Amino acid sequence: MSTTGELITIDPLELKFTFELNKQISSSLQLTNKTDNHIGYKVKTTNPKKYCVRPNTGVVLPRSTCEIIVTMQAQKEAPIDMQCRDKFLLQSVIASPGATPKDITPEMFTKDSGNTVEECKLRVVYVAPTPSTSTIGRGTEEVVSSNALGGSRTNVDSNDKSSEVRSLIAKLTEEKNAAIEQSNRIRQELDLLRRRSNKSQGGGVPLMFVIVVGLIGLILGYIMKK
Repeated sequence: MSTTGELITIDPLELKFTFELNKQISSSLQLTNKTDNHIGYKVKTTNPKKYCVRPNTGVVLPRSTCEIIVTMQAQKEAPIDMQCRDKFLLQSVIASPGATPKDITPEMFTKDSGNTVEECKLRVVYVAPTPSTSTIGRGTEEVVSSNALGGSRTNVDSNDKSSEVRSLIAKLTEEKNAAIEQSNRIRQELDLLRRRSNKSQGGGVPLMFVIVVGLIGLILGYIMKK
């Protein structure tokens, strides 16, 4: 919202400060010269120790715009209900052609000067701060990073378990193959003993043969369980 006088346009009419404790906060005004004259201006406030205005006096060139920065000093306490009673007054007058900021004097804005002084009152508004984008960005990043790490740990655990299973299967397979190989050797020895027994005893079944047969049965049973 802006106001238009005969000399200048002021935008905005409210000085808004995003209030934060222990932090300097700035707000800006734009002055637009509507005339073909040089316009001198002066900014006053009801609380000069609290605010710094740069520049507080100056000249707006014909048909041009200038900016004023108002900085509120760091505050140690927040006002009740975030309400502020501070006010600003912006005065403007027609200056001499070619005037510079050094030519603007306090006497130009008095009634006794004979100048037509245009005045505009500005009020101060405090705005509650909102969560900054950077903070949100960091929070999101932390969540993403945490999820990513959790996923990595899950993958590592899964890989470790798969490796253990493969190792166990390989070990069991190796033991099974060794048992089969041992069984084959026993069978070969059994055949050899049987042939020798047949030659020496005329077909009788020796005690060693019975023992070997029982041993083979136990080995085959072990292999089947694996």
